[in-house]
Amino acid sequence: MTDQQSGSAEAPGHETLAENFQQLAAQSQRLYAAFLKQMGNTETVPFDPAVVGNAFMQLSQQMLANPQRLAEAQMALWQEYMGLWQHWAKRVSGETGAEPYAAPDKGDRRFKDASWHENQIFDLLKQSYLVTSRWLQKTVSDVEGLDEDTRLKVDFYTRQFVDALSPSNFFHTNPEVLKATVDSQGENLVRGIEHLIEDLEHGGISQTDFAAFEVGRNVATTPGKVVFQNRLLQLIQYAPTTKEVFARPLLICPPWINKYYILDLTPENSFIKWAVDQGFTVFVVSWVNPDDSYAKTSFEDYMTEGLLEAMGAVLRATGEEKLNVVGYCIGGTLLSTTLAWMAERNDDRINAATFLTSLVDFENAGELRVFIDEEQLRLLDEHMGDIGVLNGRRMAAAFNMMRANDLIWSFVVNNYMLGRDPVPFDLLYWNADATNMPQAMHSYYLRNMYLKNLLAQPGALKIDGTPIELGKITLPTYVLSTREDHIAPWRSCYRLPQLMNGDSRFVLAQSGHVAGVVNPPSKAKYGYWTNDALPDAPETWLSQAEAHDGSWWPDWGQWLVSRSGDKIPAREPGKGALRAIEDAPGSYVKKKLAS
Repeated sequence: MTDQQSGSAEAPGHETLAENFQQLAAQSQRLYAAFLKQMGNTETVPFDPAVVGNAFMQLSQQMLANPQRLAEAQMALWQEYMGLWQHWAKRVSGETGAEPYAAPDKGDRRFKDASWHENQIFDLLKQSYLVTSRWLQKTVSDVEGLDEDTRLKVDFYTRQFVDALSPSNFFHTNPEVLKATVDSQGENLVRGIEHLIEDLEHGGISQTDFAAFEVGRNVATTPGKVVFQNRLLQLIQYAPTTKEVFARPLLICPPWINKYYILDLTPENSFIKWAVDQGFTVFVVSWVNPDDSYAKTSFEDYMTEGLLEAMGAVLRATGEEKLNVVGYCIGGTLLSTTLAWMAERNDDRINAATFLTSLVDFENAGELRVFIDEEQLRLLDEHMGDIGVLNGRRMAAAFNMMRANDLIWSFVVNNYMLGRDPVPFDLLYWNADATNMPQAMHSYYLRNMYLKNLLAQPGALKIDGTPIELGKITLPTYVLSTREDHIAPWRSCYRLPQLMNGDSRFVLAQSGHVAGVVNPPSKAKYGYWTNDALPDAPETWLSQAEAHDGSWWPDWGQWLVSRSGDKIPAREPGKGALRAIEDAPGSYVKKKLAS
């Protein structure tokens, strides 16, 4: 083959590459316009840069006040580099079999591509990053003289910084992206910039294929009827799947941060369907997705017009005098408040209560505390005062930052650099289906629960003029927490049964705030621990606990059966005192935030 022939054969590839880069250039104006639009949108930014800057200013002052410790930290980094270089030199010389000097943590998927290990240069780059990032986080964590709130901020935002600077997040230092660019003649970058522009125009990173899901079609599909509604909620009663059901109905109070169908994603992982299949008459609250007309709706309204009205509707629909209730996350916080309010008023309509990853003592309330102090709440009040609500995407952004590598940077690489479409994933579809928070409710909740921790103090909180004292709750409770929960840490959740005075069963599940709860028996993915005793220290409880394989659901089901009364003929929704308004999942859950 002649040189001319060879050049002719290669020409199509070069032409494709040139065309792709021409498309990249043509997209730049649209990208710039979308970027400027997002830069002007402060509603979805979960933090104030001035607050973060002040925290790091205090950090710098404390570090400079102790130059000896700073010099020791610098020497420690130098020694780490020397150890890494010696290890790498052995590998270059052909020595094999040695463990890497710095290995990614278990579950860290940023470096799963084989090139990060097989290619010596990328392996060195990866290990250099791990050494430096871990040194930086340890150095910041070890600084003395910081108050607890400032320390929490600098630890959190230092992690955001080192996560963002991972070599996996950059085109020239990610071997998988470089290979994809060569193999596709740059088409991955063309697709990637199209994805980026679309996401900028729609206000967030696409974590899944949103077109693949529709509420009521392939998520939230358990059959039932809306049998009651008011301005805050729709109440769904589910159709029975057994000929007989337990007499005492079950009401689920989910969080109004995101939507109820986290408990009814698909039939295979639906907690609601599983509970129906066990013979329980299940009702669930579907909260409204509020707009600015709800600005003055309060936490008290969520109790009186929300949970209490839903309870009354359930009892009217079934003709029963008592019911069992499940509260999840902030729904559990509301449930505990309501139980204390009812106890003060001698209202015994609730027979037994279940709490799923719910906080009542907010002293050590997890990483959300990063966003909550007096200054940030003042700024948040000003922000919500302008629009009447907390924009749901702002809350979603805060949750995503807690797992930035999994929920932010993995999609930056997949969508924008590899140019791949996000895969359909029902959990991430739900995660992105955000809800607003009414100004009055959210301000009250953050200030009185997180900042002042009044719920844990007997009588410090008053609802509708009634003092709230958790110690007056004497009914049986089932309290579930999850071991890797960043939102409701399990040691803090352990305080809930200790603050109440009824018979309580505490169960600890593996995994986190969502995956640990949505863990159907059919998958047997995560296990759990039980311990009938409730010692003062959570670590003592765990050290004496019995480990179990599989889902906690059957353990809870067995606990609830003994508190649900006799079997009666199955109840059809809409056939009792309350008539059907519309089919489940109803219309409230389908209201989405505007782009």
